[in-house]
Formats: sequence, structure tokens, C-alpha cells
Amino acid sequence: MAKFVVVGAGLGGMSAAYELRETLGKGHDIVLVGVGESFGFTPSNPWLAVGWRKQDDITLPVGEHVGKHGIRYDSSGVAQIDAAGNAVVTGKGDRIDYDYLLICTGPKLAFEEVPGTGPHGGFTQSICTTPHAAQAWEAYQEFVKNPGPVVIGAVAGASCFGPAYEFAMIVDADLRKRKLRDKVPMTFVTSEPYIGHMGLGGVGDSKGLMESEMRQRHIHWVVNSKVTEVRDGEMTVLEHDAKGQPADTRTLPFKFSMLLPAFKGVDAVAAVEGLCNPRGFVIVDKQQRSPKYPKIFSAGVCVAIPPVEATPVPTGAPKTGFMIESMVTTIVKNIQAELKGEVANFEGTWNAVCLADMGDTGAAFVALPQIPPRNVTWTKIGKWVHLAKIGFEKYFLYKMRNGTSEPIYEKHILSLLGIERLKDVKRSS
Repeated sequence: MAKFVVVGAGLGGMSAAYELRETLGKGHDIVLVGVGESFGFTPSNPWLAVGWRKQDDITLPVGEHVGKHGIRYDSSGVAQIDAAGNAVVTGKGDRIDYDYLLICTGPKLAFEEVPGTGPHGGFTQSICTTPHAAQAWEAYQEFVKNPGPVVIGAVAGASCFGPAYEFAMIVDADLRKRKLRDKVPMTFVTSEPYIGHMGLGGVGDSKGLMESEMRQRHIHWVVNSKVTEVRDGEMTVLEHDAKGQPADTRTLPFKFSMLLPAFKGVDAVAAVEGLCNPRGFVIVDKQQRSPKYPKIFSAGVCVAIPPVEATPVPTGAPKTGFMIESMVTTIVKNIQAELKGEVANFEGTWNAVCLADMGDTGAAFVALPQIPPRNVTWTKIGKWVHLAKIGFEKYFLYKMRNGTSEPIYEKHILSLLGIERLKDVKRSS
């Protein structure tokens, strides 16, 4: 019998725990360690922040559901990882030994890197976590009583731009429904070198399509920019030229703002010597395994992936939910092979597939693989993406409630996109 510890009870961690149980059977000990009692479906946070979802619609109690499958849940988080001793220490001081450790923590939100940002002590909202999105909804309700300028975007070093675009479009759609859009100047601020870059160097004609969408919605944009400081009701934005040199400084007023922060690795993970890069992200090989600690695997936003290309203002590479599922399957297949005494040489695809809702339509971004040159690269906009995202939400929550890792719905989505076998991994030669 092998002992597994999965750190992180989000999209990656819960999927990993379920897939370990489903693939390896009941003869193994699995402990899932997270922070708090609830799982929140992160991709639905933009809807929650404008009241299109309630918190109970997109959350579920972790311990109750994983417990039905013989997975023990510890909600106190991880205080320390003893990588040399193959053990973790939880937030309540318990030491848990492991044969394999799966790190799926997600990121630490680095609001401190831009003074005045963040929902706790700052002046901007966040949709990075479900509690943050619920707090944004409270602020948004006050905003619509006395509307004014809105600024939405992502700071320098951010890596997941899709939710910022989603939220800008969803706010636009919601304000139009409320007959308030004419009272709200909107500005999109981003570190990307151009609209539609997405941290991927562009995907198909994402630049032209997204610029057109922004123009139709009367959303102004500022690219190649760094938000340097946020104060109550205004922010300072430093624009850069194509060489990355400061070019102009703007002061943007706002009555409501949501800025995605840069990400870092969580403290307990970043503290392990030789495990992470300087930002605290876990270094892995093609099998999702730590080169220094062979009993440690990692999946999700906490994994170190280099930027797709150098940009004048730093941008990171996104890790989408579809990519995370591929990472999880790669890990489980390699562990399964190792337990059977076989060569563990499965590799994930790291394909980037993103369904971005726009309130009344949506955009699908596909980059296969994520790092150019690519076999497939395109962006398409249509009502079907909006509907597909709603379907993906319902099905993923179904999986988390019922403990299955089968990607049935994802296969249907990928067939619409002309892509086959999302979760397939391949053996390296």
C-alpha cells in the first residue's frame, strides 16, 4: 500500500485525489490537505462577482464529498514540507508521512507587489478566489447605486489574463442589462504588449478579434503598462514603449476596479530548498516530477512554466483548467507505472484551451501546444462558447460531487473545437 498526500483542494488537487483513487483503487491511503472547508469552482468567479451566481451555486464541502471515496481531508493547510523526510506538517501541527506528494496548491496572490491593490487593505477587487469574488459582489452592488468609471485588468507579472477579459465583458453585459452602461466609462489595463496576447504570444487572430470586441463595447485599453500604485478612487499607470522603456504616466479614476495580481508560490512550497524557481513555482520535468525530489509531483498554477516570449512589460504563461487536467493524468499514470515496476515516462500535452465567457457570447482560445511553434492556433467568438462554459461549470461540479475524473464533457467540448483526446498523455521514447 502506498501513502499519498495531495496538497491543495482546488481544481487540480481534488481532481488529483479522485483520479488517484479511481485509477489505483482502494488499497492506498490518500490524504487531501487544503485550506478551509469549501471547494469553489474558480472559473465561475466572474459570474459570482456580478451576482449571476450565488456562492452556494459554485461551492461544495470538500471533506464530505472526498470522504465518500475513502480520502481523508485536512482543512488546516500545510505549514511545512519535509522533502528529505517524505512528510508534510499541517497547519494544526500534525506530521503526515508520504510515499508520494502531489503539490497542487495554486498560487499565492502577490497583491503586495503593487501598493493599494487587493480586497484586503487595498482599493481593488479580485476574482481569484470564491471569497474574493463574493466580496467583489458586495462592492459591485454599492457601485451600481452610484455608477462611474470602471478599471479592469492585470498588473505586471500576471499570467492568467483570460479572467480579466471575461470580467470586463461580463461587467459590460451586466451594466447594459441594468441600463447603466451609458454612465460607466470603462478602461482595460494590462501588461500585455497588445490586446489578445493572453500571455501566449497571441492565439490565431486573437488580437484582431478581441480588439474588435472591445471597440464594439466601448472599452478603452492601455497596453504595455504597469500599475504602480492604487489609491482610493484612482490609480497610477506607467506605459512603456516597445523596448520596455517608460513612455507615459496616466492617472486613471475609478469607482470600481478589479485587477488580477501577479502570482507567486505559496510559502510552505517556496521554502523547500531546490524545489522551486525564484518566484516559488515548482520545477518539474516532462513527467510532472521534481528533478530534485523524485517522490514529489506537481500540477496546476503552482508549476513553473517559462514565459512564451519576452515582452516589454513582464507577462507570465497561463495554466488553464484543461491543461491542469492533462498534468494530473500524467502524474497518476506515471505513479501507476512506477507502482507496477514499469518505466514511468508518460508526458502531458500542456495544451492551452480556454473558454472565456463574455456575458452574452464567448471566446475560445486554442494553442496546441502552448509553446510555439504550434500544431493548432486559433480564436473563435460565438454564443456557443458562452453555453459551453455554462455546461463545463455544471459538469465539473458534478465530477467534484461524485468523485469521478472521467473527462466525458471535456471530450464533447473538444470535439466542437476539432480537437481529440484532451486528457491523453503519451509515453516518451
